Amino acid sequence: MSADADELQVWIDQDLCTGDGLCVQYAPEVFELDIDGLAYVKDVSGDLLQHAGARTGVPGHLVLEVVDSAKECPGDCIHVVRRADDVEVAGPDADR
Repeated sequence: MSADADELQVWIDQDLCTGDGLCVQYAPEVFELDIDGLAYVKDVSGDLLQHAGARTGVPGHLVLEVVDSAKECPGDCIHVVRRADDVEVAGPDADR
C-alpha cells in the first residue's frame, strides 16, 4: 500500500484507547501518549492534537507503520481513512 499524507488520515477514539502505547512504538512521529495516559495523533509539524477525534495526515513513508498500529491496537481505537471518501482502510471499521 502506497500513499502520502494527502491520501490517508488517521485518528484515535480516545474512549476506546487502552494506553498500551503500541502505536507510539510503531510510529512515534504520528502518535504520542499524553499525560492522561491516552494516545493522540500529531500534526505534520509534530504538535500533539489533544482534542478527541483529531485527524492528521499519514506521511507516505509511515503508511505501513500506521496501518500496522491500527491492526495491532488492543483497544481497536485507531482509524485510518482515505481522505477522498472517508472510507476506513485499517482499523475496527475497515472491511476485513
